[in-house]
Amino acid sequence: MNFSDNINPNTVPKHIAIIMDGNGRWAKQNGQERLFGHFAGVEAVRRTVKAAAEFGVKYLTLYAFSLENWNRPKEEVDGLMDLLVDTLVKEIDSLDEDGVRVRTIGNTAGLPNSCQNTLNEAIERTKGNTRINLVLALNYGARWEIVEAVKEIAQKHASGELALNEINETTISSFLTTAEIPDPELIIRTSGEHRLSNFLLWQSSYSEFFFAKIFWPDFDKNHLAEAIYDYQNRERRFGLVSEQVKH
Repeated sequence: MNFSDNINPNTVPKHIAIIMDGNGRWAKQNGQERLFGHFAGVEAVRRTVKAAAEFGVKYLTLYAFSLENWNRPKEEVDGLMDLLVDTLVKEIDSLDEDGVRVRTIGNTAGLPNSCQNTLNEAIERTKGNTRINLVLALNYGARWEIVEAVKEIAQKHASGELALNEINETTISSFLTTAEIPDPELIIRTSGEHRLSNFLLWQSSYSEFFFAKIFWPDFDKNHLAEAIYDYQNRERRFGLVSEQVKH
C-alpha cells in the first residue's frame, strides 16, 4: 500500500521524533561490522528528512547519540563521531538548499571539538531556513535534561529570581533543551523495540507512538507515511472522553 497517497495534508504532525534503532543488528544481518550499519543509517536519515519536508512536517527530531552510547566499544563511538562530522560536511549544501534548519538538543559541549565546530557551522549557516527543523539529539538523555533543568530552577529560586508559585509545567519546559521546540505529536521507533530509552520523557506525555519492525537502515518514505497515516486515524483525547473531543 502506498501510504503517501492517503495522508491528509491538513493533519500532518507538526513535530515527529524518531528513535533510529537497529543499525548494528542490520549490519550483523548483512554480515558486516556494526559501523557499516551506521553508514547505511545515514541514507535512511537523508530519505526521511526529505520525505518529512515533503509531507509538511515542521520539526523532525532524530535520536542520534545518547548519553548511554558512550558505553559502546571505543572503535564504534569514534566511528560515530567521525561519521557525524563527515555527514554534516557532505550534506550541508543540500540541507541549506532544501530549506532545512539544523538544530541540536543535548549536552553538545561534551562532544569532541571537531563535532562541536561542525555542528556550530551547520547551525549558523542554516539558521534562517524555515521549511523544516532538523533537530539532532546528540549526547542526549531525558533524565539528564530534567536534572539540569531542576538545578537551574533551584538556583533561580534560591537567588530570588523565581518564586515557588511561579514554578509550573510551563516553567519547567522553558528550562529544557527543547524550550524552543514544540512537544512531538508522534514518536517513531524502528527495530521492533517498544521503549523510549531515555528519550524526551517530559515532552512525550501526550505523544502517539508508532513501532516499526524494520531496522533503521531500511526505513524509507513509505514507512514514514505509514506512521503518519496511522497517527491520523487515532483519536487524541488528552484525558477527555470522545464526546468532548468531537465537540
